[in-house]
Amino acid sequence: MNVLDRRAFLTSIAAGGAAAALAPFASEGKPVEKPNIVFIVVDDMGWADLSCYGGKAIATPRIDRMAAEGLRFTDAYAGCTVCAPSRSVLMTGHHMGHTSVRGNTGGIPLRAEDVTAAQVLEKAGYAVGGFGKWGLGDLDTPGVPEKHGFDRFFGYYHQVHAHHYYPEYLIDTGKRVPLTGKPGTAERHTHYRIFEQMKAFIRGHKDRPFFCYAPWTPPHASYQIPADDPAWQAVKDKPWPKNAKGHAAFNLLIDRCVGETLDLLEELGLEGKTIVFFCSDNGASNRFQGTLDSSGPLRGFKRSMYEGGIRTPLIARWPGQIKAGTTSALPCSFADMMPTWAELAGAAAHVPKGIDGISIVPTLLGGEQKRHEYLYWEWHRYNWGKRQFVPSGLMQAVRAGRWKLVRHQGDKPWELYDLSTDVGEKTDLAAREPAVLQRLVGYAEAARTEPRPQIEPPKPKGKRYR
Repeated sequence: MNVLDRRAFLTSIAAGGAAAALAPFASEGKPVEKPNIVFIVVDDMGWADLSCYGGKAIATPRIDRMAAEGLRFTDAYAGCTVCAPSRSVLMTGHHMGHTSVRGNTGGIPLRAEDVTAAQVLEKAGYAVGGFGKWGLGDLDTPGVPEKHGFDRFFGYYHQVHAHHYYPEYLIDTGKRVPLTGKPGTAERHTHYRIFEQMKAFIRGHKDRPFFCYAPWTPPHASYQIPADDPAWQAVKDKPWPKNAKGHAAFNLLIDRCVGETLDLLEELGLEGKTIVFFCSDNGASNRFQGTLDSSGPLRGFKRSMYEGGIRTPLIARWPGQIKAGTTSALPCSFADMMPTWAELAGAAAHVPKGIDGISIVPTLLGGEQKRHEYLYWEWHRYNWGKRQFVPSGLMQAVRAGRWKLVRHQGDKPWELYDLSTDVGEKTDLAAREPAVLQRLVGYAEAARTEPRPQIEPPKPKGKRYR
């Protein structure tokens, strides 16, 4: 497998040479076209929910097969421990100290001047479609996806709208689409509708490069799924709490849909032309300890800065380009996705200057990888009753090599863990390693800028979204 020298590649782009003839990647000496990119990010799947990550409660054979045919990351991270900020990091390439949307109230919009990964790929000639939960700007705000590079986006805009699978409507590129069928039926279920539209997008763009962004809502609660769905039938009689059964059923549904996506690419003859990623937007909403054990050996879960809140499964598959059955312990995060997709697409020249992400294409293709000095996360807890951010509620975390710095309240002491020997973050080494502590605290202070006001746009009276 050969990869063009990075400098030569960028020079060819800047010179406007024959891009089609100078494909950025080659396998066995044969040129490969700019790949299609499918990025599936599910909502609230735990790091250990998949059997290829050690999960024991359910089998996930199609995702396990995807991992066996590609590259599985062990130390990959979401952008944040909650939904909207994590997606903001993913779309902008800026970590939580710099990204635009840092609150998680559901409708805080991206700014008009924010550049997204979709806009970068659009400039490279890609058809760009999104199918699922956006979470970065409600209708009639500067943050809507059609103003940020998407030719089409079908699903939910405000993430509170996405809390239910049988709403009255979904949104198709800025327009409300009423849903037919009765609640509880397959006809009305939003994931079914969204997934069908996603497959139609892939079919409709099989003859040109496309970016298919699939921010699927399962396994986010509410755990609403048709009673006759095979995924529910497989778990309904398990001796587990209701929510654990719902979470497990959604994970089985996801596994099935990943398999159908890969099958579709094979049917269309696009397997070798398409790189598919799979991950989660943060940790599991609950550990489901003793049943699903969704966080596995990791401490914490969603809304925590411990590993269980921010570490995510990440799998990449590209037959003929990514070596099958490989794993990587590279610490990487959602901020790295924009430059990665841009390099794959030959669009590096369009990436905004000063982003925090680093392309992980060398790791994907077996080359020499540049590494982060550190990774940074934050999130400010919100009081929904008072509609305000909690005083001293700022959570922060840093990872630098094997070291992890974390605190869950701005007026509390920092904690320090050695992840190489303590992935469960059980032994606080802050007192024993003052020099390491000071270095990582310095990273946390340097990484953070004050956010712009995190304000929800006005909404119709009595409504939580437009």
